[in-house]
Amino acid sequence: MPLSVAVAGASGYAGGELLRLLAAHPEFEVTVVTANTNAGQALSAVHPHLAGYRDLVLQETTAAVLAEADVVFLALPHGASGAITAQLPDDVLVVDCGADHRLTSPEAWAAFYGGEYHGAWTYGLPELVTDAGAGRQRANLPGATRVSVPGCNVTAITLALAPGIAAGVIEPDDLVSVLAVGTSGAGKSLRPDLLASEVAGSASAYQVGGVHRHTPEILQNLQVAGAPNPTISFTPVLVPMARGILATSTAKLVPGTSATRIREVWEGAYADEPFVHVLPGGTFPRSGDTTGANTALIGLAVDPNAGRVVVISAIDNLVKGTAGAAIQSANIALGFPETQGLSANGVAP
Repeated sequence: MPLSVAVAGASGYAGGELLRLLAAHPEFEVTVVTANTNAGQALSAVHPHLAGYRDLVLQETTAAVLAEADVVFLALPHGASGAITAQLPDDVLVVDCGADHRLTSPEAWAAFYGGEYHGAWTYGLPELVTDAGAGRQRANLPGATRVSVPGCNVTAITLALAPGIAAGVIEPDDLVSVLAVGTSGAGKSLRPDLLASEVAGSASAYQVGGVHRHTPEILQNLQVAGAPNPTISFTPVLVPMARGILATSTAKLVPGTSATRIREVWEGAYADEPFVHVLPGGTFPRSGDTTGANTALIGLAVDPNAGRVVVISAIDNLVKGTAGAAIQSANIALGFPETQGLSANGVAP
């Protein structure tokens, strides 16, 4: 019998993507959907593309409503899930797609988010290399009842750089990453800078100069991978596409590291991963290659004149960057096959 599932924040983009993916999962049945301002509306009114849920009505987001389910997925703004999760039963699997439980440092939370700190949960990035490459974060997920999903930019950068950090082939003190990011990453709220007339035919950098809230989470992951004091300059750029991230990350090579060794490290790190794929030499991913898929695609190059490695990583910010990662982590936590209900195949054109 399938486990009952509640999705909080179901009217947003991340919530809608969770529902789309959950509809194909044989072990889950969505029974509760909640929202804030859209509470009381039929789910089909806000997500007409989700025809399979036409009978569901959005309820108010409260712990009492969510506690009716066996599994709860939260797709809420930062600061909104901490108080609710504290009221949910311990035996309910709760997967938070927001930021409230990602950071292990209360000081980093205060500096980049502010408000009450609710503590760190088991981190939902199974492919993150740990113990200088000897392990993976997935080892911490079986049996977990509280899981925090990474930020989408964090996933693109972490998967790009962590293998080199763990293997000791790149320097951790001069990391640079520039990301082209689709507009759905900003959520569904009405904002003048996200109007079609503002975005179409233009690209704009935002949260420049180390102030983006994903910065401490990226550094936290690179420390897990083996860098004691990493530094990164991370600049996101909003581009006119609905979804997707294309990250260009560069790092100084440790002297004496060859292009052959670089490829060995990244291919070895992801050789057995179902959703992270290193492309052949001279081949680089496009963001659209991951649309609708729970995949991260990685291309590698070495710039010998600059003494740097260039790593191009692509993900769908709503799938591998959010909803797909949440379901992948829930699968592991519950003992289901990791790939269940998830596709590695994208949608084209």
